[in-house]
Amino acid sequence: MLPLIIALTLMVVIFGLPSYWVRRIMRKYSEPADRYPGTGGELARHMLDQLHLSDVLTEVTDTGDHYDPESRAVRLSKENFDGRSLTAVTVAAHEVGHALQHRDGFPPFMLRQRLVKVSVAAQKLAGVMLLLTPLLMLAFRSPRLAILTLLAGVLSMFASCLVHLVTLPTELDASFGRALPIMQEAGFLKSGDEPHARKVLRAAALTYVAASLVSVLNLSRWLVLLRR
Repeated sequence: MLPLIIALTLMVVIFGLPSYWVRRIMRKYSEPADRYPGTGGELARHMLDQLHLSDVLTEVTDTGDHYDPESRAVRLSKENFDGRSLTAVTVAAHEVGHALQHRDGFPPFMLRQRLVKVSVAAQKLAGVMLLLTPLLMLAFRSPRLAILTLLAGVLSMFASCLVHLVTLPTELDASFGRALPIMQEAGFLKSGDEPHARKVLRAAALTYVAASLVSVLNLSRWLVLLRR
């Protein structure tokens, strides 16, 4: 039991480091808060218009910075939408990069969208299994049916993990294949800010690396339970 506890503790620490680094970078370059004359929301709107994506909306969200391909909207947290820091404008450019991927039919982006739909279906199936398991256990008087609960958890975690892992090339391209070249060509960045912007763009991309590692950790926990 002790080796297992030690192993799980090490996994939590190791897998938690990327999340810590991402948060640290985002906070670091959120100051000074008035670094740029325009806000992240204004930059996103300007970039979209320049890329002939005027039909893509820019909105404030409380669910994290992202591009919604279904609604065709770049959504930024309030601090990035209204902020004028390096983090705010760089994250805005990253999300515009996703809108550009959508327009161009970037294969990894399109694959991710299909996998998201599969993941949602898998999570719904897992939810049904979790609801039915107690009823089946009562009906058949078999506690062994509890394994359905574990299978449901594994199914849900595996689907989520797969989506996050496939997302990685999409995120890196949004940062360094789309956002950075546009910002360089248009001269959006202040002198000396490019190396720091690269760190923010890397953090924006690695947000999903951190998420994928957490998914792997959760999946490993369910697999350990399943083996028992």
